[in-house]
Amino acid sequence: MSIIEIILYLVFGLILLVLGGEGLVRGSSALAARFGVTPLLIGLTIVAFGTSSPELVVSLQAALKGNSDISLGNIIGSNIGNIGLILGISALIMPLKVQVQIIRKEIPFMILISVLIAALILTVDSFSFVHGLIFFLMLITYLFFAIKNSKKEVITEEIIEEYTPQKLNAGLSIVFIIAGLAGLIFGSDLFVKGAVEVAKIFGISDLVIGLTIVAVGTSLPELVTSVIAAIKKETDIAIGNIVGSNIFNLLGILGITGMVKEINLNSITYADLGVFILFAVLILPLSRTKFVLQRWEGALLLAVYAGYVAYLVY
Repeated sequence: MSIIEIILYLVFGLILLVLGGEGLVRGSSALAARFGVTPLLIGLTIVAFGTSSPELVVSLQAALKGNSDISLGNIIGSNIGNIGLILGISALIMPLKVQVQIIRKEIPFMILISVLIAALILTVDSFSFVHGLIFFLMLITYLFFAIKNSKKEVITEEIIEEYTPQKLNAGLSIVFIIAGLAGLIFGSDLFVKGAVEVAKIFGISDLVIGLTIVAVGTSLPELVTSVIAAIKKETDIAIGNIVGSNIFNLLGILGITGMVKEINLNSITYADLGVFILFAVLILPLSRTKFVLQRWEGALLLAVYAGYVAYLVY
């Protein structure tokens, strides 16, 4: 495959991933709002899971093609990038108010899962079907309690209008969802092929490709969604999107991928795990400072992330 072909694969793959994620988010959010789901739950579930769909499809495609290092690197790298890069940029644009519920429940839960995965990586050689099934069941349990708790909140017509600006009807929403999924599937296939070729040409390991190019590429929907939410001062969507995406990446994507294909865990280094846990833990004290993620805190997250990427590259 020539350099031009590789670039085309990566570029068109990313375009399809972004458009697919956008279509899926719009359609899903419209349906969710029409059914009376609260904004925070939309951010934590529908938007978060929709924007994480590229990671899911890419990880599955990579695992099925024998590139499990890309799968694992994509998941770990996406979680690092979601907090360091995306939340950092979003906070720089607009200080983000953090709801007490996220600090008390979702962020500690995300930290707990991150520590659990780090412990698994340090103690076992591979992530098997049984591990994947346990993680997937944990995701179902999390969703059950998230939906149950959301029923205690009241959603108004103003909120419905705010979160469905396109005023999509049910039929059009479903079309957006189907078209979005198609874009994600075809885009991920192109992107994985291009990323693997890059690794071969430059002698870069699949893990580093997964931690950087693939992780950032598949996180573009989260970046676009969170930045737009920050600009519109919709901080429930911005923060909820990142925390929910990280939870879904670890329980849903790792769980589903593990059930489909065993994942090798030996390639992750102590440095990767350290940064992975650092970002998961760091977001908690930063969010507790007056319950606002300030611009300087966003700059700190970006600086740490830039240092990590520099370490991987050099």
